[in-house]
Amino acid sequence: MRKLYIDTHAHYTDKQFNNDRKELLNTLSNDFYALVEIGCDIKTSKLSLDLSDKYEFIYSTIGIHPSEVKNAKSDDLDFIRKNSKGRKVVAIGEIGLDYYWDKEDEIKNLQKKMFILQLQIAKEKKLPVVIHSREASKDTLYIIKTYAADMKGIIHCYSYSYETAKEYVKMGYYIGIGGVVTYNNAKKLQETVEKIPLEHLVLETDAPYLAPVPNRGKRNSSLNLKYVVTKIAELKGVSEQEVLEKTFKNAREVYNI
Repeated sequence: MRKLYIDTHAHYTDKQFNNDRKELLNTLSNDFYALVEIGCDIKTSKLSLDLSDKYEFIYSTIGIHPSEVKNAKSDDLDFIRKNSKGRKVVAIGEIGLDYYWDKEDEIKNLQKKMFILQLQIAKEKKLPVVIHSREASKDTLYIIKTYAADMKGIIHCYSYSYETAKEYVKMGYYIGIGGVVTYNNAKKLQETVEKIPLEHLVLETDAPYLAPVPNRGKRNSSLNLKYVVTKIAELKGVSEQEVLEKTFKNAREVYNI
């Protein structure tokens, strides 16, 4: 049977997997074509590289998450630039803007600066980007349109309107859909999934976070991706097989795997 599952966004280096990481990843290798381990700072980016070296089906991204820019050092961007062309590095990320916790203008400006600098590295190295955006819709869209309209990437854990999603899709970006789509209060996201063509959606978990119904509140893993597939199929009125085949093609295209 063809392996059609690709989890485009997970964090298996998280300490929540310390007790069973090896066993879980060995199980996933049976059914998953690929899994992308996401870096959020230099430490987790290094761990992501290490994990992709150990498992053939795991790929890595490297980058500095907006919530981590306060702790970034002057040579962190040099690390990202130097390691961006590693054999299994498929994107620069998770990068972007997050105004949920950091509301001060000084921190927002620092986030924007680091976001733009990492977009420029991705462009220079001809890599796609994985975009995190929380309560920063206007600024994120402006920066992408200004600095990365001709690039490829995924808008991770999409949470904005269908209208904004259309703007990203016009530029060729993909919308990352995970467990949140199964929540009763996720009406905006469900509308986006209904209306955005399947050719622009990819599957993700954000494991160990954001487990879908029926496991909401528990530790998430890629094993739960089947519930996301079921919900997308229901919303779009297509078969689960079609969702898997299209999202498989999309993930391979955006990450070049």
